[in-house]
Amino acid sequence: MSRPHAPPLRGTLPADVVSLVDHEALAATLMSPEVSAYVNGGAADEITLRENLLAWQSLRLRSRVLRPLAGGHTRVELLGQTLAHPILVAPMAHQRLLHPHGEQASALAAAMQGAGYVLSAQANTALETVARLVLPQVERGPLWFQLYLQPDRAFNLELVQRVEAAGFEALVLTVDAPVSGPRDRERRAGFGLPAGLSAVNLANAPAREVPPLAEGQSGLFDDLLTHAPTWADIAWLREHTRLPILLKGITHPDDARLAIQHGAAGIIVSNHGGRTLDTLPATAQLLPAVVDAVQGAVPVLVDGGIRRGTDVLKAMALGASAVLVGRPVLHGLANAGAVGVAHVLRLLRDELEMAMALCGCASLARNASDSAAHPIAQDAPIGVHEILK
Repeated sequence: MSRPHAPPLRGTLPADVVSLVDHEALAATLMSPEVSAYVNGGAADEITLRENLLAWQSLRLRSRVLRPLAGGHTRVELLGQTLAHPILVAPMAHQRLLHPHGEQASALAAAMQGAGYVLSAQANTALETVARLVLPQVERGPLWFQLYLQPDRAFNLELVQRVEAAGFEALVLTVDAPVSGPRDRERRAGFGLPAGLSAVNLANAPAREVPPLAEGQSGLFDDLLTHAPTWADIAWLREHTRLPILLKGITHPDDARLAIQHGAAGIIVSNHGGRTLDTLPATAQLLPAVVDAVQGAVPVLVDGGIRRGTDVLKAMALGASAVLVGRPVLHGLANAGAVGVAHVLRLLRDELEMAMALCGCASLARNASDSAAHPIAQDAPIGVHEILK
């Protein structure tokens, strides 16, 4: 297996990088084949991975003309905070694969662009280091920590206490990956973490004892999944933290309702970027039913396949409170470190503003008295979604 390596360092971008697609193309020339497979690959045949993008592209926006747009803005309210725009950086592991500064570069870039940032539990940077870097930034967005519950509750509690003490403002609990999906592209490329790269915030997690299996038992169902989180663990976590908890990986309306019953402060509609169960529907298709089930009780965010400002606007028109962006941030990080990530986020925000203006939409607020000021997305295969009545 050849060793994955970080791309050559650069602090500027070529002039012809003007979209997230351009960032992806440039990153492909800089990443090793192994790292490219890890970043860009999905589960199995990658059907969900592809459809995440296609679903947003298949939606159409309706526009209104000659509407007053002076003073328009992209601000949104989320968990008691006012955000400059509804774009957050999704949690992504092992960012030092892309750049030596890893999460420090992407977190600082997000803060400088007013974007929320979700630090992965599998980051290569100590959570305290990221918090010290981000929290003093005046124009920053919210700073959240993504958590995979470990089998040892004492370790989970210790980690949550570190997160609280560092100043993070919410927990994002990933609930859709009790096991990893079959990452065929990664395996073909021979991907593996290079020596010296690890999930430093999980370094003290107790090693799990693996008992011998009896004849006929499954290593998955009779061992690994005996430690998988359940709704009871969500209730336990709610009792042991003062931070709001968002559940990431909700795709079914019934699970959305259960999440609220168990104290979730927010829901993230996600299929893990097409990296777990292949042939799950695209998140753009899943979002409306979850929004309908929640009935405004908690904010609903969405990720997966966001590549244009028009995608952000479509998500908002379908009822999302905000969106999270993943792979494009890694592409920007590979291309130019913090500069590249900042450019990716700025492109999305600029495109969102232009799309709003061209749709006759001066605000993303959902309580405007004149619903005609908002775009209504439609998709012939799944009908017209008139979200704003």
